[in-house]
Amino acid sequence: MDVQQAMSLGSHLAELRKRIIAVAVVFAGAMIAGLLAAPGCLAFMKLHSPAFQVTWNVFSPWDGLRIYMGIALVLSLIVALPFTLYQLWLFVKDGLQPVEQKAALKFIPFSALCFILGLAFAYFVVFPMSLAFTTKVNTEMELVETYGVAAYFGFMFNIIVPLALAFELPAVVLFLTRIGLLNPALLHSMRRYAYLLLVIISALISPPDLVSHLMVAVPMIALYEGSVLLAGWMHRREQSRTDKTGLRHTA
Repeated sequence: MDVQQAMSLGSHLAELRKRIIAVAVVFAGAMIAGLLAAPGCLAFMKLHSPAFQVTWNVFSPWDGLRIYMGIALVLSLIVALPFTLYQLWLFVKDGLQPVEQKAALKFIPFSALCFILGLAFAYFVVFPMSLAFTTKVNTEMELVETYGVAAYFGFMFNIIVPLALAFELPAVVLFLTRIGLLNPALLHSMRRYAYLLLVIISALISPPDLVSHLMVAVPMIALYEGSVLLAGWMHRREQSRTDKTGLRHTA
């Protein structure tokens, strides 16, 4: 490694360190705000549960603190995620083409919106459905339901986090189409494999009955089809823009 390469590597490491520190500071501030907001958030979730009223029990001295920290973490991620993506964009933008820089910057708020929509859908639709199914099974078996707060929130997070990530699909597909790594033809050829993957994911995160599988799988497949339509629209727009630029240069 020559002196110039060493200097370049040193400058990249210094830049990375600066970005990581900025993200850590914002995340710490968001975590503090999340801890302050966690009691109110928990009270709202208990009184206005989308599922039904349940009694939360604690089976460990640490359960209450663990839940407070978990809620604060989720709230802080909602705030810190867009800032983290922006810092990542600042770090890699010099290695991107101008069109890739603009595409990545535009899709940061869109990806955050998709994540929030995924959380809302999972919490208000899929989670109540899953909890109602387990309650029905327990009732039929004449079991007394005694919920531990840690188990309750663990069950909830195992449902809402994968679905929230799945809602990032349109943002990812649009971005990859914008920079030329995907196109509508490729997405159409991948449809059968995408459907199979989405059905498997739906089966893993929903109750084990056909209706529940369909209630999760159908929106996820609709997300994929919507992503394909948006990718086709963007691809045609980029082709039209390229053709106009070519005609202008020819003239």
